[in-house]
Amino acid sequence: MNVLQGSQDANIGHIAAYQVGRDLHQYGYAEQKNANERALAICDLLEPIEDASHTRDRKRSPPDSACMRGTRLEVVRKVGAWTSSCILIDGEPHICWMHGYVGSGKSAISLEICIKSESQGQPVASFFFFRNAGDRSRIWRFATTVADQMAAAVPETAPFVRAAATARPGLKNFPMPVTSVAMQMQRLVYGPFKSAADRGPIESLAGHPFLIVIDGLDECEDKEEVGELINSMLTFFDDNPSVPLRVFVTSRVEQHIQSRLNVPGVLLDDLADHCSDDDITAFLEVFFQDAGRRNPVIQAYVREHGEWPTPSEKQKLVQHIGGSFIFASAVSKFIMGSNTSRDHLTTPMDRLPLALKMNPGLDGLYIQTLERSETIPHFLNVISTVALLEAPLPTSGIAETLGIRTYEVVNVLVDLQAIIQVPGTDDIPVTLCHTSLRDFLTTQSRSGRFFAHPRHHVHLYLRLIQCEFELRQRRQGVAIYLIECTPAIAYSRRYAVEHLAKGQSFLEQSETGSAIRLCRETLRLHPGSPELIHALADAIYWTAPLTVSRVDLEEAISLYRQALRLQSAADEGRWLSLHHLGMALTGYYRSTGDMRDLEEAIKLCREALELRPSPHPDRSDSLHNLSWSLKVRYRCSEAMADLEEATSLDREALDLRPSPHPERSSSLSYLASSLIDRYRRTKGMADLEEAISRSREALELRPLPHPGRSDSLNELVVSLADRFLCTQSTADLEEAISLDREALELRPSPHPERSLSLHNLAILLRYHYRFTNAMADLEEAISLSREAVELRPPPHPVRSDSLNELAVSLTDRFLCTQSTADLEEAISLDREALELRPSPHPERSLSLHNLAILLKYHYRFTNAMADLEEAISLSREAVELRPPPHPVRSDSLNELAVSLTDRYQCTQTMADLEEAISLHREALELRPSPHPERSSSLNNLAMSLRDRYQCIRGMADLEEAILLDREGVELRPSPHPKRSDSLWTLFLSLEAIYDATGVLSDLQELITVCEELLDFDYPVGHVKRVRPLHFLADLLQKRFDATGQEEDLARIDALKDEISRLSGSMCTTAVPLSSTIIGVARKRNRFISWYRRIVS
Repeated sequence: MNVLQGSQDANIGHIAAYQVGRDLHQYGYAEQKNANERALAICDLLEPIEDASHTRDRKRSPPDSACMRGTRLEVVRKVGAWTSSCILIDGEPHICWMHGYVGSGKSAISLEICIKSESQGQPVASFFFFRNAGDRSRIWRFATTVADQMAAAVPETAPFVRAAATARPGLKNFPMPVTSVAMQMQRLVYGPFKSAADRGPIESLAGHPFLIVIDGLDECEDKEEVGELINSMLTFFDDNPSVPLRVFVTSRVEQHIQSRLNVPGVLLDDLADHCSDDDITAFLEVFFQDAGRRNPVIQAYVREHGEWPTPSEKQKLVQHIGGSFIFASAVSKFIMGSNTSRDHLTTPMDRLPLALKMNPGLDGLYIQTLERSETIPHFLNVISTVALLEAPLPTSGIAETLGIRTYEVVNVLVDLQAIIQVPGTDDIPVTLCHTSLRDFLTTQSRSGRFFAHPRHHVHLYLRLIQCEFELRQRRQGVAIYLIECTPAIAYSRRYAVEHLAKGQSFLEQSETGSAIRLCRETLRLHPGSPELIHALADAIYWTAPLTVSRVDLEEAISLYRQALRLQSAADEGRWLSLHHLGMALTGYYRSTGDMRDLEEAIKLCREALELRPSPHPDRSDSLHNLSWSLKVRYRCSEAMADLEEATSLDREALDLRPSPHPERSSSLSYLASSLIDRYRRTKGMADLEEAISRSREALELRPLPHPGRSDSLNELVVSLADRFLCTQSTADLEEAISLDREALELRPSPHPERSLSLHNLAILLRYHYRFTNAMADLEEAISLSREAVELRPPPHPVRSDSLNELAVSLTDRFLCTQSTADLEEAISLDREALELRPSPHPERSLSLHNLAILLKYHYRFTNAMADLEEAISLSREAVELRPPPHPVRSDSLNELAVSLTDRYQCTQTMADLEEAISLHREALELRPSPHPERSSSLNNLAMSLRDRYQCIRGMADLEEAILLDREGVELRPSPHPKRSDSLWTLFLSLEAIYDATGVLSDLQELITVCEELLDFDYPVGHVKRVRPLHFLADLLQKRFDATGQEEDLARIDALKDEISRLSGSMCTTAVPLSSTIIGVARKRNRFISWYRRIVS
């Protein structure tokens, strides 16, 4: 009975059994002993590297790379089929070179090939090069290590290896190299193997070729010798086409390797073709399944919350990893970090969101690789072009775009193939090995001198239209179809305008003129071409903001109309013409205020949308373009239907961009903007909360170094600021300031949006000052606003916004310091802002409103009646420009009412007071609870009613004033920063009614209010506490006189003692409360209506 039948490579006692095919081969102890002695002798002779093969301890000898279960199945199957195929029958090349970028899993695949091959009975020798690992990063002991493994795996070769090593001891190149690697391989590997094969079939091969796996050849420092190794390998196989030997090589694409292996006799395999998201998905599935079985924290979480991670979270991880297995491994290890470490006091569920913000950590590699070529001519232009292209171009396309030769592009890229995939022909696109390279090159703080500046978009645009001109010049008057175009021309027709739009902020006046002249000349060569007419329109439209010429904008619109007339309904370019003409008309309306332009824009946007039915990839752009135009009309007409439709369109666009769509963050921002507009109209907190949620999601989708992160930060800031204004939550304000500071850091000068971040941060700091009275906040706000004004010189389209904000901050400082210089400068700034907003500018009413406030303050300081008359006139115009249901009509009503009250105080003209009361009533109706400014309107109306009571003594006015004041106090519960304003007005009303009626309950309430005011405005230690103590003592004396309460006398004595301690005298005479504080209280309450609108 054959007890070992069916066994493979079994060892029992002193018998070794090897299963080869269907036969069982047994060797006795003596044979095994002799084989060991021979192997030992070869090992001593060759002194190989012991930790360079696939059998090494990977924990001690990196790379520690292995394919996770269920991953890389297709590529391993494909390579495995090649390694095991018959040399004579299948005719496959002897050498296979698999190349891939860093982190793509080359070493893991090499290991898997070794293991799979050995498991199928195929002998394998391997060498895993590794940079900075001593002899494993050099070539000199490579041949001896492979020869040693070959002698053990293919015993038939052992005598020949031993003989060669004995005859020539210098072949081992240790401890000093004395023999070339080509000679080593010939004497120790190729020669012995061929000698064994010449004797007849090698039984230990079991029908397979012998496989040598060389991993990480690019990690070898000896580049010239690597070339020598490859050359000798190719020569050997050319001379011996039937030898049963295969070599599997993996490396990054390096010129010294590619130039030799990219030849007909070598099988090429680009690992990028196998690095699909499916493999990363499979990797994560296995990883999280294993983690879930081992980790009790995850198990408990899943029982309570369900699946973790969710499918959406896994998809986000896959997109973030971007095909890099080394990054996938780093991310997974981070997520499952030990909970016992002091640095990891969070759960895997907490760390997963943080993992989505991880940098792939390849910056060092990028810098090291780019340094190789930075001195080569055209380096930065080529690298910036590769980074900023909207779609990849071949080397010939890049060369044509830049106006240089193809070989010059190749010369730059040839040594960068570790990070950039450069095809072997001129017609295949150049692509990035990892998406993080684009992020690196477009983030100045990371890339430094290699930064692809956004100004390069301008250079690309100018070069692309130059290419179009040169082609048209060569083929004047001849129709040129897309199929005839070079890659650069085809790219230009699709993307030139994208580069123009992205580089718009960096255009110089001379460049705009050159671009327009070139487009005109190109059109002259081919008159009537709709695409060239459209290109000229684009050049004029996108440069119009720089020239600030309405004539330019009108010409662009005219050209867009002309192009549209030349395009049939079925013309593919018609959608783009509709799209751009709609945008241009919307912008033109904002300049002229002519509603006919906006109506036409909306009509065109609707037609463009019809040309992009779902699921067309451009439909989302059309939805957002129509939404934008509708929101512009809403902001003018306040037609709620426009806002509702805009919100609905933005929701549809977002639905068309589910995670992980690359433009989802943009759609989230559009929707958040619509929701903010609707919240400001309806005060529905659900809209505001959703806007904040959407903005947070957009921000998460734009982690550093995403170029759009600063935009998302700004959008979230606006939403949080709105919530702060509603709830007075300082947490929202603090977060908004922190986010805005980050946005400002991401927009260093000369970033085109730096002025916006300066402007918004100034507003937030001013709000913070009003909450904390920290003068440092106000001083910083003024400084930021001044810088924003400098960055928006005339005729910058939003200079008026910065002028307005600087004026507001200077006014705040004036109210604190009473410096008339600040007030005078603020008035001057607001006058300039008003001039920049002529009728029918949509923001003219705001400038009118702000200048009216400043002139009113100036009147109060100078008593110049002309200031007050102008303030009233400006406020009347602002009210007219804000008809119902304008969202801030109440602000203008309130300001006009305050100025009329001031004039009444001066002239005693009752008509002014009556009109003021009427205006305050309308403002109050427009501010129903929970409007954040309702309490201010309550106080203002109460004061005007009290003024009328003082004139005509109508008790109804005083009673209504008290009811309004009480509601105002209720709406400002402690510790509301303006509670004291409401308390003061209630105090004045109660004092007046008590003086008139003597009702004790009014006195009781009056004392309670006074006590709270004393604690709120004049706490212990306040320098002005003495006089309010007198006021309270006076009120208590009145109550004692009325009731005889002994407790009042005791309190009066205690108050007098405190007064004595504070003033050093008890002779201070108490004066009536009203005569002391009525002027202060009136002044403070007249200033209640602050600027509440964020201009962004």
